[in-house]
Amino acid sequence: MLTPIEILVCVKRVPMVGGTIVLTTGGQEVDTRMAGFTVSPHEECAVEEAVSITERLGGSVSVLTLGPAVASDQLRESLALGAGHAILLETDGREWGPVATAAAIEAQVRRQAAQGPGYDLVLLGNEAADTGDYQVGIRLAHALGWPCVTGIKKLEVTPEGVRAGREYRGSEESFEFGLPAVVTVKEGINLPRYPSLPGRLRAKRAVIEQHEPDWRPDALQKESLRVPETPRTQATVLGSGAAAVPALVQVLAELGVLP
Repeated sequence: MLTPIEILVCVKRVPMVGGTIVLTTGGQEVDTRMAGFTVSPHEECAVEEAVSITERLGGSVSVLTLGPAVASDQLRESLALGAGHAILLETDGREWGPVATAAAIEAQVRRQAAQGPGYDLVLLGNEAADTGDYQVGIRLAHALGWPCVTGIKKLEVTPEGVRAGREYRGSEESFEFGLPAVVTVKEGINLPRYPSLPGRLRAKRAVIEQHEPDWRPDALQKESLRVPETPRTQATVLGSGAAAVPALVQVLAELGVLP
């Protein structure tokens, strides 16, 4: 019989961008005034994976985010999916780099271990959907002295430990390790469920644990963001109806399509 497992899932509040990306003046941030916010697909899958594991083995799932007070909305989204506890590391809205973010999460992991029971597994998305950082999971594991695997699309907890798999250049890699551990997962590891009405109601009433970590700048400094130019396409109207046939034949001949 397996021992119930305590899982922490780290999620991030990111802009819900479905159209043209616009930067703020000075190119320091993405202009989100006309956009909503959500949790990245990688992290949605991490929440689903954690809930599924505890449904099989017992235990509990906690979700954590580092961000402004309004980031509690994303925590409640995760609670509606089945997580049982939420932690907000509240900031003043400044973007935290990977070094400071990992340090803040490490402090929470050690705080929980002191209170008991500690986390057995920490899940993160493989990379941030907005900044593309791949560092937080690795830095967190290094600080804790725990094993870490990244880019995972298969995860199985067994009596012997954890078995994780990922795809790399057309081949499959498999890793086996013990707990506690840090794992970063990719979209596609599962199909996240939709929140139920009871889940939404429970999430709305849930009390969110809050802490205020000390902000510190990372050694790497951002100069500016740049939106890559979108390739432009151009179309030429050859005509309409039968009148366009001669022009079409000429174009096909120029392309070498016609014999």
